[in-house]
Amino acid sequence: MARAVFHPAWVPAALDPTVEGLKRVRIIFGTVAAVGVYTVVQGGFAFDALLKNMLTACLVVLGVTPLTVGAMLCVWRRTGTVRQLRTSLANSLKLLLLFIGSVVVTVTLWSTQNGSISLFVMMPIGFAAIWLTWFVGVGAVHVCGNFFGTAGVHRCLPPLLATVTSWLMALPDLLTGDLHGLGLALGIVFILGAPVTVTAIALMEMNRLRRRYGIRLSAHPATLPPLGPLPPQGNPFGDNPYAGNPYAGNPYGPGSASPYQPQR
Repeated sequence: MARAVFHPAWVPAALDPTVEGLKRVRIIFGTVAAVGVYTVVQGGFAFDALLKNMLTACLVVLGVTPLTVGAMLCVWRRTGTVRQLRTSLANSLKLLLLFIGSVVVTVTLWSTQNGSISLFVMMPIGFAAIWLTWFVGVGAVHVCGNFFGTAGVHRCLPPLLATVTSWLMALPDLLTGDLHGLGLALGIVFILGAPVTVTAIALMEMNRLRRRYGIRLSAHPATLPPLGPLPPQGNPFGDNPYAGNPYAGNPYGPGSASPYQPQR
């Protein structure tokens, strides 16, 4: 169900296995940047901190995605119009709001799990929270890959948005110098490791799209070359492999005798 909701049919598939592999690596490190691993390294898994990081990541995504796409629309207006992208942009916005709404509901349900409510009320809320956690977790894998369907707008948008988001998640720690008690070396690794890796993978992904398929980030999606499947290569002579052969059936031409006459 989560795949059907967060990876609908209008989201284009990866062009080749290499791009798909790069996308999966980008998803892993993007998740690290969004969720954070500080609580695990510091000793013990803090579920409250995880919920807080999820909400923070959603707020960052909600702010950075429209701004980044808006900046690219200004670039693309030199060679095309925004009207051509209206449908795909609307679909991506719906997917973004749906995912963030699911995360907010999930965090709200987990926050209500305390001793102030009765057991009969807590049990259905708990089951709903567990199911929504699975739903959001599976959905997060898909939306990190296609970045809320922005691949349907332009195939270079997901790696671009992943790069911008990962750096914005690390920016507060870089500006405040908060290393989360990990020490200088380990803190820098955990703060810069995810965004640097996401940036490198995103550049490799966009470089392959540009060199192999002619997809440039600065080009309006309407001006990009079509990437549909190649037409079947049929036999130009039809079903008869000898059609078009002037000597079909007789290699010596019509009316000509064989040069090797039978001997008497």
